[in-house]
Amino acid sequence: MSENRLGRETSPYLLQHKDNPVHWWAWSPEALAEAKQTGKPILLSVGYAACHWCHVMAHESFEDDATAAVMNAHFVNIKVDREERPDIDAIYMKALHSLGEQGGWPLTMFLDSDARPFWGGTYFPPTARYGRPGFVDILREVSRIYAQEPDKVRHNAGLLLEAVGERSNSADAPVLDDATLAGLTERMLRAVDLKMGGLAGAPKFPQWNFFWLLWRGGIRYDNAAARAAVETTLTHICQGGIYDHLGGGFARYSVDARWLVPHFEKMLYDNALLIDLMCEVYREGAHPLYAVRIAETIDWIAREMIAEGGAFAASLDADSEGEEGKFYVWTKAEMADVLGPADAATFAAVYDVTDEGNWEGHTILNRLADTALRSPEEEAALAGMRAKLLARRAQRIRPGWDDKVLADWNGLAIAAIAHASRVFERPEWLEMAVKAFQFVSRMTDVHGRLMHSWRAQKLTAPATASDYANMIWGALRLYQATNEPTYLIAAERWCAVLDQFYWTDGGYAFSASDTPDVIVRLCSGYDDATPNANAVMLTNLVQLWLLTGTAAYMERAEALRSAFAAEVAANPLGHCGLVANGMDLNAPQHVVVVSPNEADPSSVLHTALMQLSLPGAVEQWLADEQMPAAGPLAGKRSINGAATAYACIGPQCSLPVADAETLGSMLRRQRQYHSAKPA
Repeated sequence: MSENRLGRETSPYLLQHKDNPVHWWAWSPEALAEAKQTGKPILLSVGYAACHWCHVMAHESFEDDATAAVMNAHFVNIKVDREERPDIDAIYMKALHSLGEQGGWPLTMFLDSDARPFWGGTYFPPTARYGRPGFVDILREVSRIYAQEPDKVRHNAGLLLEAVGERSNSADAPVLDDATLAGLTERMLRAVDLKMGGLAGAPKFPQWNFFWLLWRGGIRYDNAAARAAVETTLTHICQGGIYDHLGGGFARYSVDARWLVPHFEKMLYDNALLIDLMCEVYREGAHPLYAVRIAETIDWIAREMIAEGGAFAASLDADSEGEEGKFYVWTKAEMADVLGPADAATFAAVYDVTDEGNWEGHTILNRLADTALRSPEEEAALAGMRAKLLARRAQRIRPGWDDKVLADWNGLAIAAIAHASRVFERPEWLEMAVKAFQFVSRMTDVHGRLMHSWRAQKLTAPATASDYANMIWGALRLYQATNEPTYLIAAERWCAVLDQFYWTDGGYAFSASDTPDVIVRLCSGYDDATPNANAVMLTNLVQLWLLTGTAAYMERAEALRSAFAAEVAANPLGHCGLVANGMDLNAPQHVVVVSPNEADPSSVLHTALMQLSLPGAVEQWLADEQMPAAGPLAGKRSINGAATAYACIGPQCSLPVADAETLGSMLRRQRQYHSAKPA
């Protein structure tokens, strides 16, 4: 007897649909077998817990008895949490793109009984509107075509499956050289909104991959305009409505061109990536706004995003009480009730609070009219007001919390928070990152391999390449912060797993070779909202080579860059991550501050190191006895009993440096293309 089986799942998104009259299956061998046995097509619906339009389609269609009856009669209905099974989502999202659609969630795809896609879309309204056909009309027509035109279905499925697995021919493709990359940095500036930051137009996403490449180009090619564009972007993100000025943390994107009106969901990965980019930019200019936002965002993670066991939860929903953003917005009257007339007037002038509001009769707090920080005294007074408003807001019904622990997103957060702990000398942040790392490291199955997702004492979904790549990134950051060998050991072990189960002649595939339920193994270097695993591994492999001297890591990095050379050359801005991290192959940088007896992170040399952006570099402070026994740093020690720095580009290292000014000057020369030779 058919039934809704989602009540057996642990994913908060799937559990949101457990009471639907739809006979939902989770993605599983049993669901795919049901399609084969019945001969019905599959209706695949993919979304995530914090997705606003997923909620809309659920309320309009999946909770409707009449719509559910049509779905149940004609389809095997499978619901997928894209965060829990990003490998499944990636396959069918690429199929949708192959149909010429832009994509997005909810993803609605129709598959044959062999799980091959033959048609699809995203959100469909219950009846025809927004220029889209009604969902029930689509269901009936797809069912008719599947029954009456099987040749057409087979033809479409074959073409789509071929398109999903297609790769460019990379034979003899040139790797982008520095002259080309310097020109690319200039061209990227034309796409930036130089007044408000971000890419020109709306909606505005943080676009971490793009701005990471722009920052790296700005540093390597000494392009001040590129660096300024990144700073403008971060400043407006930090002062816009996309930032939660009371509780900390960034929403996923802004629907307008000013960063004012967010889609209110908060995702762990966005916040991790923004923390890391702000840290790198802060190191170059000590912008006080970024220091404040980094601290507030990490405090938000510590307060609201720690899942059971100490790892980091996935997201907070956009909706509460059935309304998008209701938890976050204010009226002027409510604000006056909390703060009193005088403070409310002061706060309103700074945070754009008006009688009519700035969004649907309510106010989204922002500081876009004047992005500069006020005096320390004024900022302290505003902080007190924000604390009162946050206490009042805490009495509201909270948005849904998705407390899944995802290995890949945790890897990003671990790397970012470990970085911030070093830049700002905050050992409690390092403790957060270590605790999360320890939990995720235990997310293994009986075979000792990582799993992708954990919730409610249950591991689900096989690991993707991104799980390993991002956790290696986190491990390498922790190793540089602590000098604990266990982190380097973990990074090397996970790299070996990637090589054994994910490596192909064309790079790292997203799914392992023994993942049983994917119809095709994607192998892409293309940017997504999160960094591509192949891009992350470029830097990881270079850093592993610098730290261990093992030539195989550099050989694999070169092979990885070559595997995507044709695609990168044809569309560099679609592969910003690979382009940016490929710079580490051009000039692998390793900087060590060594002290006589023990590592001294408070030395003036360490301070000088943390006050300069060195994207992609390995940065360590070591005691004399911790210096490597082989490689370019072998035999090098502190001089005259004082902290001493060595800066290496590849196999060649500088002379010892004992003062901060000389170190800063040398590192500036090394990091730039026109003088990227050892001092």
